[in-house]
Amino acid sequence: MKVEIWSDVMCPFCYIGKRRFEQALQGFTHRDDVNVEWKSFQLNPDMVTDPNVNITQYLANIKGWSLEHAKEMNAHVTQMAAAEGLTYNFDKAVVANSFNAHQYSHFAKKHGLGAGAEEQLFKAYFTEGKNIDDLAILVELGRELGLNADELNKALETNAYADEVKHDVAEAQYLGIRGVPFFVFNSKYAVSGAQAADVFGQTLDKAYTEWQKENPARIEEIIEGESCGPDGNC
Repeated sequence: MKVEIWSDVMCPFCYIGKRRFEQALQGFTHRDDVNVEWKSFQLNPDMVTDPNVNITQYLANIKGWSLEHAKEMNAHVTQMAAAEGLTYNFDKAVVANSFNAHQYSHFAKKHGLGAGAEEQLFKAYFTEGKNIDDLAILVELGRELGLNADELNKALETNAYADEVKHDVAEAQYLGIRGVPFFVFNSKYAVSGAQAADVFGQTLDKAYTEWQKENPARIEEIIEGESCGPDGNC
């Protein structure tokens, strides 16, 4: 059964939602039958990367908030994250366009490491204060993940995965997704936002029950014995 997750690296609730979903999945009996696929979404595709701008001030400016209110909002989200074992350092967060980060995620996904890349990017942005639009930083993340640094660097420099990012964004628009995180279970059930782990758990149960009916149990083990094959060999 597939679970598709649309998210953006710079979305604080996406990282929280990731942890809560993982908690539910860990407690799900049939977790080995669940294939999780991360998909790209950009909250602010026109954002201009500027490491010299404080993210709190940036939020105050674009939302029309006072600086004090922006600080209060970030403090509230930081407490939510802490409850899930996450560390948010908004004072270190770099104002950065997430398009290249999504390209990195797609490159990693092609090599079977998409989930690992997502975790890296969230931690890099919210905890470590790294510029997730900087190609050198993304290449270093890839090296840490076990990816070929030269291939990754070339892919990022040539925007080799731009179409994949745009496809995910277009698919989100087609589905009517207006915010992230957004979880789609078995192409039928959706959960919007960083819901509690039990909400994800209930949805996993419901979606899996239907998926199992449509996909009868596979043969997990064969005990070989004397038999004949269609080629006539016995």
